[in-house]
Amino acid sequence: MKIALLPGDGIGPEVIAAARLVLDALSLPGLVLFEGDVGMAAFRRHGHPLPAETLAMARAADAVLFGAVGDLEGDSLVREHRPEAAILGLRAELGLFANLRPAAGWPGLENLSPLRPELARGIDLLVVRELNGDVYFGAKGERTTDAGEREGWDSMSYCESEVRRIAHIAFEAAGKRRGRVTSVDKANVLETSRIWRETVVEVARDYPDIRLDHLYVDNAAMQMVRAPGQFDVILTGNLFGDILSDQASAVVGSIGLLPSASLGERTTQYGTFGLYEPIHGSAPDIAGQGKANPLAAILSLAMLLRHSLGREADAGRVERAVAQTLTDGVLGADLGGDASTEDITAAVLRHLAHGA
Repeated sequence: MKIALLPGDGIGPEVIAAARLVLDALSLPGLVLFEGDVGMAAFRRHGHPLPAETLAMARAADAVLFGAVGDLEGDSLVREHRPEAAILGLRAELGLFANLRPAAGWPGLENLSPLRPELARGIDLLVVRELNGDVYFGAKGERTTDAGEREGWDSMSYCESEVRRIAHIAFEAAGKRRGRVTSVDKANVLETSRIWRETVVEVARDYPDIRLDHLYVDNAAMQMVRAPGQFDVILTGNLFGDILSDQASAVVGSIGLLPSASLGERTTQYGTFGLYEPIHGSAPDIAGQGKANPLAAILSLAMLLRHSLGREADAGRVERAVAQTLTDGVLGADLGGDASTEDITAAVLRHLAHGA
């Protein structure tokens, strides 16, 4: 089993170091770890945010555990050299088209949500976001209008096969959860969304036991605040998924608790190849201060164990250790506590050692 560790920028190295300690504590047989540069850290050393050697390392692994990229210094660089180009490049080069972002409230932490406690307690959803298409990967550019003004333009598009493969992921996920898929689009004004909706309806015929409904993205955003408990699996495109998954983290109450998985069609002898990362970003304002909450990275490791290494029992152990850590009140600043990165990691390791 080979895992590529890509710590990246900001608090990325800190949270990946914590996840690595948890991984070491599991004592997995035959595990080999590699570590590579990515993001602004890679640009400083190699002149590119995604060096060829890092990409080769990721391709050779069974899974990738990713920290975060982003640095204020990178904002002045051309687009292809900005730190964020690394994650977009990895998704495209590794064929990672399906992003899974679970969002669920933790018992006893309902007060962290901006919603009423009775609403926060009902949150248990999974956003399935298409990663390789849409406006992020469409043609784009800048031109001058007849009036002499600068005008930026971006092309949004999806073909049926792209929609079909992500829809299958969502329906299969719903079959392991509560059996409902909500497809989010803007089919009333966008041709891209019309094709999206029609294709999702076709795929749904293969899953007669799964309930399918549709929401326009503006209504979906409103419903996530008004009644988030109605959602099971949310299926949507790249742009809408980017926005809604971050909104889901906000209604839960802390972005520092939410993991993610980016999967493709490639399989290994252990499971589905994927890239796993916390969704909190690089948080450069607290980097190096011992304030980073490592739990999202540790929960991302649990997803890696489950999906890419086929180790469900170990994934469950890690998730129970995290739950017990939160129950103990070992909370970082993002959760209203004062526990350091080291404190939180030590608590997780202690529960693992005691049979979580």
